[in-house]
Amino acid sequence: MAEVTEAEIREMTQELMADVRPDQVDQFEFRGAQFDRGLALVQFPEGLGGLGLSSRRLQTVVDGELRAAGVMYHDLNINPIGIGMGAPVVLTYASDEQKHRLLRPMYTGEEVWCQLFSEPGSGSDVAGLSTRAVRDGDEWIVNGQKVWTTLAHVSRWGMLVARSDPDQPKHKGLTYFLLDMESDGVDVRPLHQITGEAEFNEIFLTDVRIPHERVFGEVGGGWAAAVTTLMNERVALGGGVPKKGTGSIGDLVKLWGERKDQLDPVAHDVMRDRVTDLWSQAEALRLTNWRARETSKSGNPGPEGSVTKLMSAEINQRVYEACMDLLGADGMVYEAGYERKRPTGLRGPGTHPRYGFLRSRANTIEGGTSEVMRNILGERVLGLPGDVRVDKDVSWVDVPRN
Repeated sequence: MAEVTEAEIREMTQELMADVRPDQVDQFEFRGAQFDRGLALVQFPEGLGGLGLSSRRLQTVVDGELRAAGVMYHDLNINPIGIGMGAPVVLTYASDEQKHRLLRPMYTGEEVWCQLFSEPGSGSDVAGLSTRAVRDGDEWIVNGQKVWTTLAHVSRWGMLVARSDPDQPKHKGLTYFLLDMESDGVDVRPLHQITGEAEFNEIFLTDVRIPHERVFGEVGGGWAAAVTTLMNERVALGGGVPKKGTGSIGDLVKLWGERKDQLDPVAHDVMRDRVTDLWSQAEALRLTNWRARETSKSGNPGPEGSVTKLMSAEINQRVYEACMDLLGADGMVYEAGYERKRPTGLRGPGTHPRYGFLRSRANTIEGGTSEVMRNILGERVLGLPGDVRVDKDVSWVDVPRN
């Protein structure tokens, strides 16, 4: 499709809402229609949720029109792992048949996705993982354990990286699989967080059989697909372009409005300056994300996603720390009472600052720690010397482990 204008995208979005009334249909029907009209991921090919545009810039126009009309189906709440990370991987590595089978129910939220990378002994060093995959004819048999798997308990598909050749160095002996989470031998167990929720899980894989046709990329080439996933994860976590003054900073500004008159004059002025400074940082990040979205091309991102992921994680924590200071002693009372539950999706800003404070502690860990982000930026953006990697060319089986 030839490049379209912003006005044309706006008109297409308005026609969608007129033809498929979001107040009269459910999430699946509306988002399915959005996908079919190419307004789901405009940079994707026609027939696969997009319009074949060279940039995803105009997706912000679609999103803005929907938000203005009160359509609140946010991708990161509907299917954060699938849409943010799985869709680019499917587009890059899946067969044409798989693309048509997987992308639409992924976008509508009918089929939730999860990511099976981290292990008890391999967190930041993903390539050191030990889950094994052994070829058995037209199938692979997988055994191992994964951990910190977001929304695995409601997921249909999992992006799984396993070691298929332990005699190769750690980055070269990996293979990337699409795992049906309903397969025999997949055991999902909850990991309750400080919030009382269990959006995270640990997964035990016992003689799980995966058809060879669900290998994404080349056998032994799983690291490339894993990097594709991780880079898109960082963009998804840190690269959102919310409406001005919304998100976590919106929680702080709202609380400031409620509490400012209860502060003594000195505390009032100090906190006023702090809120203003944080608002400026959040707005600078939002505009940086907007600029990156405006200039981004179709395809997979590079290390720039680490910039926004790093900044958004640390700003979120500072914002909610300020919320706790505003709340004072009230911040020690958690409104949910630490109810243990397994949510069906992710909760974002706007719930309660106490929840936001507790949940934000994970922001600098999930999707790659801030230390890892700084290493990536130092090496790949600034060109600084990398860390010494003594196991880079050593067979994985020969690397000492605890």
